[in-house]
Formats: sequence, structure tokens, C-alpha cells
Amino acid sequence: MSGKRTVTVTLDGSNKSTTLPLLSGTLGPDVFDIRKMYNDIGVFTFDPGYGITASCDSKITFIDGDEGVLLYRGYPIEQLAEKSTFLEVCYLLLNGDLPSPQEFRNFEAGVMRHNMLHEQIRQFYNGFRRDAHPMAVMCGVIGALSAFYHDSLDVNDPESRRISAFRLIAKVPTIAAWAYKYNIGQPFMYPKNGYSYAENFLYMFHAVPPEDYKMNPVLARAMDLIMILHADHEQNASTSTVRLAGSTGANPFACIAAGVASLWGPAHGGANEAVLKMLTEIGHVKNIPAFLEDVKDRNNHAKLMGFGHRVYKNYDPRAKIIQKACHDVLAELGIKDDPLLDLAMELEKIALNDKYFVDRKLYPNVDFYSGIILKAMGFPTSMFTALFAVSRTVGWVSQWKEMMEDPGQRIGRPRQIYTGAPQRDYVPIAQRA
Repeated sequence: MSGKRTVTVTLDGSNKSTTLPLLSGTLGPDVFDIRKMYNDIGVFTFDPGYGITASCDSKITFIDGDEGVLLYRGYPIEQLAEKSTFLEVCYLLLNGDLPSPQEFRNFEAGVMRHNMLHEQIRQFYNGFRRDAHPMAVMCGVIGALSAFYHDSLDVNDPESRRISAFRLIAKVPTIAAWAYKYNIGQPFMYPKNGYSYAENFLYMFHAVPPEDYKMNPVLARAMDLIMILHADHEQNASTSTVRLAGSTGANPFACIAAGVASLWGPAHGGANEAVLKMLTEIGHVKNIPAFLEDVKDRNNHAKLMGFGHRVYKNYDPRAKIIQKACHDVLAELGIKDDPLLDLAMELEKIALNDKYFVDRKLYPNVDFYSGIILKAMGFPTSMFTALFAVSRTVGWVSQWKEMMEDPGQRIGRPRQIYTGAPQRDYVPIAQRA
């Protein structure tokens, strides 16, 4: 960061003022550093939801919401989606650069040798009800990993951080697949290192012991693509949760479990499931106009799910990529006339030509099509958010690792505006009216 320019803040009605450095990143808007403002003039800032506050500096992901740009370590998401693989993207996010062939072979071997779970962890699943939501299972099992891997809990040790990163990226797909298998009463499938990362997940999720599993390369590539698109997304709610938990010195397994819990919310990781539910409730193309009128009505609680984004004020670049993948998957599976896809495309077409939504910059986001493609690939809606967590684990780990390597990192401690009662004296209960 560079910071040669300054901003002067003067408190009206007093002789107090402060000069704050204006900082510039590689890309994006400038920010001014307010850290000494409270000491200088006695006030701090108010920004609910941290919409215009930078909580950290990071070299991992850049988003330009107005232009619809998403970069991982400087590489456009479109190029990575077309040319890369998920494990290569994992290496990039964790280490800052794309790997050489030998570096990638070493990294792939390092991840794949950690994809099994300690056999005692199987017993954890028996403690959950069969109908437990997969995200509830993932929160519990990921957090419990810290009880099994004491040798990598020293967050100040680079080697411990490296091993923990491998373990989390490798084991979370196994945890998620087993949550599904437990739910439907099928035997757990152990990982096979002959498969790629995405193929391995599909195998553990869909295969059964009595039959040989036939890998479909189109579906495997689609799974890999979905993982790339969801690998990281700057300082979103779940990533901020991981960083906040990590700032206390909590172990990485606890931090990622906290991220899973945050992702579970329907406004975050559960949005693609909400899109599918919305399309099902609309039911037919002819019902779209009436539904959109309900959305516009402030007295109505109808919401247009899968449109708009907290950051993007343009078309989500990930949505364009996954839209094409959705057609490829449906064609591969022989689904020529999918009512939900037809409904989604017509809804997108109408909404993008409706002044109400255009004026509010409500464009389709990645969740709009991801639910349809996952449904076509045989994933139940309850697994959508869990799949998001599998993909986002590498982003969480990369952000946590970057934070732990920052010598200037401090424990997170937001401030507040207190609006409660002023100081008052206690009155004994017998004297109260």
C-alpha cells in the first residue's frame, strides 16, 4: 500500500482536527486510514455492515462490482474457469502464483494424501439425526477435527499452518459427502486418489459399493468449474467471520467451522437453494409477470432471488460462466426441456428488460444458475450450501493464512453507538412501583 496523500478531518464546534493518510492499493478506490482519528479528535466511524470500510489489506482477491470484474491473485476468473483446474486455483490462492509442473505435482500429492478422515470420526455421524441438515453436520465435524490433529494447532508455526491447510482442503469434501451418505442411509465411500479433486468428490457422493462407478467427464468438469467460481470472493460475510475468529488465535479448524456457520444463512450460501425454491413457487412462465409485480410491491414479501449482489452492480462474471456450463450439463444428461431452466431463462430475460430492476442494477448472480446445474447433477437442495462450503474452504484457509502471516494483525473488535439507557442507580425490588 502507498499513502503519500492525506485527508484532513475537522470536528465542527471545536478546535480539534486530524490529518489521516490516504492509502492506495494495486486496484480499486483509495481509502483513508482512520486508526488515529479517535485519539486525535475523540470520534470514531459508524458503518453498519462494513459496506464502505476496509477491515484488512489482502493480496488474494479483487472485485470491481461496477465493472463486473473478479480476479484471483490478478488472474481474471474467466481465464481460470476456461484454462485451469480447481487444485491449481487452490495453489494460486494459497501461494500467490501459479505452480510449476513439479510444484503442482507436489501440491496435488500433499492434498490427496490427507483426504481420508480419522476412522473414529465415523462415529460422530451416528450422533446426528438422519434428517440433520448437512451444514449442521459439517459445522460439528469440521470443528471436531481439532480434537484429532493436535500436531498442527500452533497457529504461529508456518509448518503447522501448511499442514492444516492441506488437511482442511482435503478433508472437507469427504466430510460433506459422508453427511449426504449418512442422511440417505448408504455406506460411506472412501476417497480414491486416482481421481482428480472434483472427480473424487463426485465418486464419494454418488458411488455405492455393489457397482463400479463410471465417471462422466462433462459432469466432473462442471463440478471443477463450480468449485473454481466459488473458491474465494474477497471479504464476504463468511470470510470476515473466519478472519474475525482467527484474529483471536483460534485454531484453523474452529475458524473454518465458524465460516461454515456463517455461510449457512440464506442471504449468503443458501441463496442458490432459495432460487430453486422461488422458481418452483412461480411454477410456470405465464406466472412471471404477476410474480415480478409482487416483487415490486413493497407491501409484499416476495423477493427476486438470484438477482443483485452486495458488491456487483453489473452482471456477476461468474453467472455468465456457469450459465454456459448449465447448458452443457443438461445437454450431456439429455435434458432437452427442463421446465426450471426455461423458467429461469425467461425470468432473466424479462427482468433484464424491466426498468424497475435495471434502474436498481439487479443483474443475475452466480446463484441464479448454480442451483439448476446442481439439481441436474443429482444433488438435493439440502446439499447446495454444503457444496458451496467445500469450494470456499480454500478461500477461507487462504485468507486465514494471510492474516496469520501479517505482523500487523490485531484481534477484531468493532465499536458501536450505544443507544440504551443512561447511567442509573439500582432500586431494591421492594421499593419499585
